[in-house]
Amino acid sequence: MPAFEYKALNPGGREQRGVVEGDTPRQARQALRERGLQPLDITTITEGKQQGGMKHRFNQGLSSTELALMTRQLSTLVRSGIPLEEALGTAARQNDKPRVKRIIMGVRTRVTEGHALEAGLRDFPGAFPELYSATVAAGEKSGHLDTVLDRLADYAEKRQDMQQRLSMALIYPIILTTIAFLVVIGLLTYVVPQVVEVFENLGQELPLLTRSLIAISDFTKSYGLLILIALVIAVVLFARMLRSDTFRYRVHNGLLTLPLLSRLIKGVNTARFARTLSILVASSVPVLDALRISAQVVRNLPMREAIMNASASVREGASINAALESSKLFPPMTLHLIASGESSGKLEIMLERAADQQERELQTLLGTLLALFEPIMILTMGILVLLIVLAILLPIFELNQLVK
Repeated sequence: MPAFEYKALNPGGREQRGVVEGDTPRQARQALRERGLQPLDITTITEGKQQGGMKHRFNQGLSSTELALMTRQLSTLVRSGIPLEEALGTAARQNDKPRVKRIIMGVRTRVTEGHALEAGLRDFPGAFPELYSATVAAGEKSGHLDTVLDRLADYAEKRQDMQQRLSMALIYPIILTTIAFLVVIGLLTYVVPQVVEVFENLGQELPLLTRSLIAISDFTKSYGLLILIALVIAVVLFARMLRSDTFRYRVHNGLLTLPLLSRLIKGVNTARFARTLSILVASSVPVLDALRISAQVVRNLPMREAIMNASASVREGASINAALESSKLFPPMTLHLIASGESSGKLEIMLERAADQQERELQTLLGTLLALFEPIMILTMGILVLLIVLAILLPIFELNQLVK
């Protein structure tokens, strides 16, 4: 039964939005009137048919958390033997977010019209990446949709977990750095001027450290706002320039030359690539298609280009390991595991192990960096505060010497 998004007035005269099912728009309107709602607008939920603002809302897509939860629900329902149409309806009813519910009901509408689940997913490219659609298509063709959905659910949950770990790892250093910056700015713009103003009327020559601190404080007060505005403008311009593929490629390539950051970038992207390729290969997606789709989850453009070039080499008969090794961008351990998987015929298992190994290494590296960051930041703040205190105390010591 098709699903429709509606806009209606409730008995209190307030506008209400939601999803209603019906064979025709007329039947959907009748269902709304039976609920005591006065329909204002009825629209079939199919992304390709949305217009104006409606299309914009559907293109917002799903977050990694929403996609993981929906996939796990659908996987559990299908594995229990519930028909796909009913499973989609149940998953929609169990979801509290109207946007997610509309998308699921849109997919269900396509399924009830006789189309494959993969066709319904492709109607919502903003919500379901090509990886998702291609894997489901392979599962439907092989008759193992429940198994494929299980793999997709595991994949979505692991990717969500990885994103959460990276986010949590970055929160603490960002907060600590921001607070340290604000403390120093506060000292320079408000505290220091009031304290050193006492020494300006003494007529004595101030120590070099004190004069330097006063100069920095005056500069910060006079030009601090302008510098902040210039930085904001620079960030905005840089973000606009990143829209250019050529400029973004140069930036990404430059990041790969930085010693520590390069290792982090390669680790994150290699883990994404290996895990994505693993689920595609395990779902019987053709290797060339699997490589092309896996390249799309890689954010770093040189690494993405290397995978696409590897796909072309594989088409000509080369092994995946040899094709990727020529780029010199992927960790040796990952390449060894891929080579082992190709030799043993267990490529999907080796790719999964490669992804796990890269994620463990990434967590270890982040843990080490965080362990070093805290004492370094505390030491830096201590030195800055010490310099400010000395700049204030030195004139007092000299004044005491003059009095004696």
